[in-house]
Parts: sequence; structure tokens; C-alpha cells
Amino acid sequence: MLTKTKAKTERPPLYKVMLLNDDYTPMEFVVHVLERFFGLNHTQAFEIMLTVHKKGLAVVGVFSFEVAETKVAQVMDFARRHQHPLQCTMEKE
Repeated sequence: MLTKTKAKTERPPLYKVMLLNDDYTPMEFVVHVLERFFGLNHTQAFEIMLTVHKKGLAVVGVFSFEVAETKVAQVMDFARRHQHPLQCTMEKE
């Protein structure tokens, strides 16, 4: 007797990318980052920037590990090059 085993293909885990509030990065810069690296329109970017400002952080997207890691690196590099202390992190969903 043969038992059939179904191969379970597990979805790769997803990662939340978050922006953290600081007292130095200009709001306009945060909006620009959200538009540039997360493809948000100005209204969406502005809303998320306000959430970061008021709540201390906001999830700006959920991605596969590689995409999340790339976005975090891009944002951090871009912020450093413009001399802003903006922090971008990721965590498993």
C-alpha cells in the first residue's frame, strides 16, 4: 500500500519594513523617501509620514526578505548621504 504525501510548499516569511521617528529628519525628506523607495503617491506618503511623526514608527510595506533588506539598505544609505539620522528597520511579520 502506498501513501500519498502532498508536498507542502510553504510561503516564504514576509517582513515588515518600518520607518522610525526622530527629531531631526525633515518631514519633506521622509515624504520624498516614501515616494522614491516605496512607490507611494504624495498623499499616501504624507499620511505615513504623519503616522511616523505621531506614533514613533509606521510600517511602510511588507516584502520578501530580500526586497525588505534592499529597501532598508537603500533608505539608510540615502538618509546618510543627505546627513539625516532617519532609521529604517525590518522585522518578520
